[in-house]
Amino acid sequence: MSNATESMAPLAGCGDRFSVDALEGLSRRRKCLPCQYFYDAIGSALFEEITRQPEYYLTRTEIAILNSNVAQMLKKSLNETILIEFGPGSSVKTEIFLREMHWLYAYAPIDVSESFLEDSRQRLQNRFPQIRVRPLLANFSHQINLPEELAERKKLGLFLGSTIGNFAPSEATQLLGAMRATLSPGKRLIIGVDLKKDVRQLLRAYNDAKGVTAAFNLNLLSRINRELRGAFDLPAFRHEAIYDPIEGRIEMHLVSLKDQIVGVGDGELGFRKGETIHTENAYKYTIEEFHGIAESAGWTAGRVWTDDQSLFSVHELVDSR
Repeated sequence: MSNATESMAPLAGCGDRFSVDALEGLSRRRKCLPCQYFYDAIGSALFEEITRQPEYYLTRTEIAILNSNVAQMLKKSLNETILIEFGPGSSVKTEIFLREMHWLYAYAPIDVSESFLEDSRQRLQNRFPQIRVRPLLANFSHQINLPEELAERKKLGLFLGSTIGNFAPSEATQLLGAMRATLSPGKRLIIGVDLKKDVRQLLRAYNDAKGVTAAFNLNLLSRINRELRGAFDLPAFRHEAIYDPIEGRIEMHLVSLKDQIVGVGDGELGFRKGETIHTENAYKYTIEEFHGIAESAGWTAGRVWTDDQSLFSVHELVDSR
């Protein structure tokens, strides 16, 4: 019998992006799954429940910062007629801006999910019939060539929800550079960044007592079972979130509770007891650390807004070139 740490047979998938990425990650010596695949319909619903857990400070703190400071954030925006949001999530945060931007020509959300963009368009068009909603189906990690209708107008970018923390610092620099290119000319970006804090508070946020984050993490395996003919036994894995003080990040893992063989598609994977699947990183920064990353991507750090406990920050970045 093959050692449980090795793949037992070549994995074959159905050829779509999820299949290719999942099977490639699970075939590595250190197994991993890309965090973007958390968000199927079930995963998205679970994430919304996570944001309502008392331990999960991030969403409610960012919303409070936006509500208290949106007028200041938009003080320079009278000539910014396009609002571009990279990877929009819940419309709650978007609506904070749309309610104030009476002069707006168009709102352009960018995402890789066509169904999500259409749902967002319908919802926001009903709420704000005076605003043109122009969804853009694209991967915003690269520069996007905007439609002529939008390209030459001045733009304000939004990247909220501390999503920047899912990228390693070098990747975050590249991403911010791509956003800067997409927003040209008249570049300005409002971005949410989670801050370093007491490790115990961080760990509670990613290990809520109700177990919603655990269910969210394990749903990745359920999704493989549903979509890729997987045979993961969910009770044979547990959720684990740890903090790496050297990297300055929360890591989410799924830990195998026993030596086991799991069928996926036409192949099999071996797991030894205690082996993990690394599913997400969430980097935390000081304000100065994030400014360094932004400046290396060609931005100049502008104003910063935080809550009174300095749990979370919202930054203004302006073009420096």
